[in-house]
Amino acid sequence: MVKLTRNLNPKEFKDYYFLKEELKDFCRAEGLNVSGSKQDLEKRIIHYLATGEELKEVHVKKIRNDSLSEISLDSKLGENFKCSEDKRAFFEREIGKGFKFKVKFQKWLKSNPDKTYADAIEAYFEIQNSGEKTKIDKQFQYNQYIRDFFENNDGKSLDDAIKCWKYKKSIKGHNKYEESDLEALR
Repeated sequence: MVKLTRNLNPKEFKDYYFLKEELKDFCRAEGLNVSGSKQDLEKRIIHYLATGEELKEVHVKKIRNDSLSEISLDSKLGENFKCSEDKRAFFEREIGKGFKFKVKFQKWLKSNPDKTYADAIEAYFEIQNSGEKTKIDKQFQYNQYIRDFFENNDGKSLDDAIKCWKYKKSIKGHNKYEESDLEALR
């Protein structure tokens, strides 16, 4: 497995998989900003490896739209919806203890600021009952790999999938599941 150092060029960096924690450790060691998503960190590191300089980023202060008032079925979701504990408690009370802020539902909440919490509950059940698999975003390569592994390997265990994933991420190239990854189990 390749180590992330300042001697790596941007192309080499893109050829390997690094955990978010590894990216943050590198940024700390090099005096770079460690905040943001994995994609933010990767962008910062690529710029740094290419130029030796810190990426100048424009910070836009988000206006919080959290209301301290009681949430009701008629309350609007509002702009910049955040999946906070008070909202989780509301949905658990209305939907039941099995409620979870799953990705597809979170996206629905964030893209429908003018809808009410009653609309959100209806959408939650529609999403749950659709049986449609959630699209896994690019930054969640591990999750996509594990899903693809199980779609191609009935009877294999999560331990098998993880061994194959560890093998895959240690080699140069993409991190998509391939039949040849099963070599890691032999």
